[in-house]
Amino acid sequence: MKILDRETVTRLDELPNIGKAMSHALQLIGINHPQMLVGKKPFELYHALCAKSGKRQDPCVIDIFMSVIHFMEGGDPLPWWFFTEKRKKQSSHNKNR
Repeated sequence: MKILDRETVTRLDELPNIGKAMSHALQLIGINHPQMLVGKKPFELYHALCAKSGKRQDPCVIDIFMSVIHFMEGGDPLPWWFFTEKRKKQSSHNKNR
């Protein structure tokens, strides 16, 4: 198994949890390089993707965005479903405001 180095990775589809479809989705919203994920907000990326694609995306896309941002900001490469509970808590928190 190849060890991924967040400092030298250059392709989106080399990131954990990112395949061709998610790579294309990120490019659709202007993310063309893994380093561009640093400092981004997963929910904002999700809403941008929904707007740009013209359809509501599966909420699990937020989990994927959370996972790659987490990784690019120094976290361990974790499976996207690790972030599902955190996303659900943040979603309900945002609705209660």
